[in-house]
Amino acid sequence: MTCLVLMTICYVAGAVGSLGLPTGASRRLSSFAAAAGGVFGGVAALRVLITGQPVAFAVPSFVPFLSLPFRLDPLGAFFLGVIALVAIPAAIYGDEYLRGGPEQSPALVGAMLNLFLLAMSLATLAAGVLAFLMLWEGMSLASYFLVIAEGDSGEGQAAGRWYAGMAHAGFVLIAAALLMAGIHTSGLGFDEIRHAASALGPGTRNVIFLLALAGFGSKAGLVPLHVWLPRAHPAAPSHVSAILSGAMLKMGVYGILRIALDLLGGGPAWWGGLLLALGAASALLGVLYALMEHDLKRLLAYHSVENVGIIFMGVGLGLLLHSNGFEKLAALALVAAIYHTLNHAAFKGLLFLGAGAVARATGTRNMEEMGGLIKRMPQTAACFLVGSAAIAALPPLNGFASEWMLFQSLLSGARAAAPLSGALIMVCVGALALTGGLAAACFVKAFGIPFLALPRSRAAEEARDVGALMRGPMIALAAVCAALGVLPFVVVPFVARALMEMPGIDASGAGFTLRLSLSAAGGSSRISPLAIALLLALAVAAVPLLLRLMGASRRRRAGDLWGCGRVAGSARMEYTSSAFAEPLKRVFADLYRPTADITVEVHPESGYFTRSIHYHSRVRVWFEEVFYQPLFNLVKPLGSFGRLIQSGSVHLYLVYIFAALLIFLLLAR
Repeated sequence: MTCLVLMTICYVAGAVGSLGLPTGASRRLSSFAAAAGGVFGGVAALRVLITGQPVAFAVPSFVPFLSLPFRLDPLGAFFLGVIALVAIPAAIYGDEYLRGGPEQSPALVGAMLNLFLLAMSLATLAAGVLAFLMLWEGMSLASYFLVIAEGDSGEGQAAGRWYAGMAHAGFVLIAAALLMAGIHTSGLGFDEIRHAASALGPGTRNVIFLLALAGFGSKAGLVPLHVWLPRAHPAAPSHVSAILSGAMLKMGVYGILRIALDLLGGGPAWWGGLLLALGAASALLGVLYALMEHDLKRLLAYHSVENVGIIFMGVGLGLLLHSNGFEKLAALALVAAIYHTLNHAAFKGLLFLGAGAVARATGTRNMEEMGGLIKRMPQTAACFLVGSAAIAALPPLNGFASEWMLFQSLLSGARAAAPLSGALIMVCVGALALTGGLAAACFVKAFGIPFLALPRSRAAEEARDVGALMRGPMIALAAVCAALGVLPFVVVPFVARALMEMPGIDASGAGFTLRLSLSAAGGSSRISPLAIALLLALAVAAVPLLLRLMGASRRRRAGDLWGCGRVAGSARMEYTSSAFAEPLKRVFADLYRPTADITVEVHPESGYFTRSIHYHSRVRVWFEEVFYQPLFNLVKPLGSFGRLIQSGSVHLYLVYIFAALLIFLLLAR
């Protein structure tokens, strides 16, 4: 309880204090307060997960006879810990990142960042509908101001509009789901809803689930509700992008687990099947669109869609197996999902911080204008390489460990489930395998194009590594990625405690063999990430040893690279991001539907001599053309009608309030 109070005080002090101080002091105060708040929040979360004892309290509200209940249970503690894991390094990083950046007001960014973290952290504690909705809306509003923080560019404003629209549409759906769940109870507390859930009819439960899925799915970035995500994440400051992707998206996962599993106690098999299918579609489409991106942060944003899909595959499989009575396999799938949630927070936070460092050093996010940064930014390059290997699920890093667990639960679940469900699960196994291969290819591009070969621009040639306050958090997150991957037999039982209070889920008896190896109950294989790490380290150390034994000289030799017959290589001869993606663009042409513009400028005295060629290619985002554009065309007349009542007259607004009060009084009779 003390840690939660201190967490709240730190965030509030950071928000209020940063607005009233000079720029430098404001930036330092907001960063320190956000980091300290994250530390206290993380300690509170760890205590609940270790002891298994929830912390409960109530705050009187401004509405008479309606207090705001809070309770930090193991599920909320896990997500509070995820927020802390990303918030602490991001806040420290932000102190240096905001110096001289394009943000219009660093003080406002610092204040909104603290309010954002405060609302998001307290949302994991909310134990009532009113408190949850207030904090959810506060989280969305604060993050909106962070998304539009970097100037008045058209890109930033468009990103803000998309984000605000999707966030508020999601809020309406979540509010409808929670109010529908609470309408049959004596109060709006989660305890009352939990106890009365079994009395709800199947139709009501299904409607609540679908509303919650749409609302929380939009926050998580689940396909086809992800359209705000590739716009908002690149537009925000990079340390904010790390928190948005590493922590805020996970609140959508938290919401689904809270409503579908905790409050409603699970549902029919099609709940899990729907989540499983949507997760597979998100994972595959996210990575396919990421492959076509040249904007480094936008590429990472699409990979957030992919990884959210992987998490939802685990949640969906857990719900599906839970409804069929396979409790141990359901626990395994759910643990895989929340373990990947933790892992994604670590490596995606690292990658966004790395992308921010690159963008600050080169002044661009376009990978086609980078190159050769590994020599100019060696520590950033090393950290980005660790994050790339982790998100590509390469052993022994953390992405591999959680995806391996998910594979185990999918393969075991396919054998145990009914034929139709088993067929769906096997399709998802294929989708997950294809996603992993494409993700590896994508991060060969994401690391190779910016960091290897020769610089493609003067900015890349003159780039220098960022300062210690930006490099330190990246190094810390890289170490976390390695630790979570090498020591899963320590981490997994701890992570499984998040499911302690879930009805019908016994994660402690999920049957993990937690010694030096990691195996799953009913799984088809066993693996030891620690042994893999030791073998890899041994192999790396053996290469110079063998060379030495073979008598190789230690003297450094310098020579020219092969240049395809040219005397000297140049940046124009390098493999570009577009060229890297071209084969996949052709393979998946039905999805991308690419268009290309080619402009050829010839010499004025002879058309046989080409002066320049400009090639511009783009892929179609058909989600927006097929679904969102018709929806906008439908809603736009309604919006125009709504503007008629927005006259700007205070007197008219008072009439509206009076009429609304009169209607409510009549209804209350």
